[in-house]
Amino acid sequence: MSVTAPRGFEAAGVAVGLKSTGKPDVSVVVNRGPLKTAAAVFTSNRAKANPILWSQQAIQDGVVEAIVLNSGGANCFTGSFGFQTTHQTAERAAELLGVSAGDILVCSTGLIGTGDEVFRAKVLDGTAQGIAELSTDGGEAASLAIMTTDSRPKRVVHTEGGWTIGGMAKGAGMLAPGLATMLVVITTDAVLTAAEADEALRHATRVSFDRLDSDGCMSTNDQVTLMVSGASGVTPAPGSFADALATVCIDLAEQLQSDAEGASHDIRIVVRNAASEDEAVEVGRSVARNNLFKAAIFGNDPNWGRVLAAIGTTTAQFDPYDVDVSMNGVRVCSRGGPDRPREEVDLTPRAVTLEIDLKVGSATAIVLTNDLTHDYVHENSAYAS
Repeated sequence: MSVTAPRGFEAAGVAVGLKSTGKPDVSVVVNRGPLKTAAAVFTSNRAKANPILWSQQAIQDGVVEAIVLNSGGANCFTGSFGFQTTHQTAERAAELLGVSAGDILVCSTGLIGTGDEVFRAKVLDGTAQGIAELSTDGGEAASLAIMTTDSRPKRVVHTEGGWTIGGMAKGAGMLAPGLATMLVVITTDAVLTAAEADEALRHATRVSFDRLDSDGCMSTNDQVTLMVSGASGVTPAPGSFADALATVCIDLAEQLQSDAEGASHDIRIVVRNAASEDEAVEVGRSVARNNLFKAAIFGNDPNWGRVLAAIGTTTAQFDPYDVDVSMNGVRVCSRGGPDRPREEVDLTPRAVTLEIDLKVGSATAIVLTNDLTHDYVHENSAYAS
């Protein structure tokens, strides 16, 4: 059920022809309360889509009644026409729901730089249709309607202590961090203030979506939204909600990783004994974005030299001749030199774990990435056509 698993939420997913496939392409998620609390994090890309510009303003008071999402068009770099389209989408939803347009968030995903009167009419029509079809069982349909190159929907539900968190996500390419990545909607019926929701969401994204770096490309449309209905009447114990939300976000991030465009390996980079968490992340990300390493994993080649070369481009504290590297449980590099024979490493499974021991501190961080494949290049070279 994803976003409609928590009490107080209704959702829908409808098809209005934004996608050439005829599949669902507009989602609506509505919070029926009693609380209408919300928090959101957005892409840090300076090039932001019109829905991001709108939603960043709408979320300022921490109150959100509903969110409207469309696939089949990013509505980015479409000028004043595009911003007016976003504004009109919020106004249409607000009119039908009897609320303020300033309490409606809007998200879009798809090809950048396209948008016309037909696109606008379909989005507005989809908004109306979605609201007409709202249901407490509509979470699954809503998760289908936000997919683009995804091969499957991403959903998660977590329940504890009388309250529930539900979530849906889309994303299969342009997965790189910047406060948030991809489009994600998370709902909960726990009782939270806007400040508590914001703090929990920022913590959760920091250890989940911010650590997913599939291809190093940051989108213009990325947004993660948390909506709070309070319908359970239960106030979580301090820290328990934040921990549960982090678990939910990590689950969604791993689902996104496993559906990354064209990937044949899911790579988990574990950096241990760094001087700080930030340095551990920097080291992990340097490897995650190294095309030579990613190509080697595609070829099932445990080329640990490319790992050390990538680490050497960082500002992190470490001694290049006192670093250990393991791949799928086999230590192939010890103190910056060869260790176990490369032939002992089996990289044929989809799951790959790369462990890097910097031996300078006690901090650890995990970064998720994928290999670089022929299919990834083909899919992204043909995306617009």
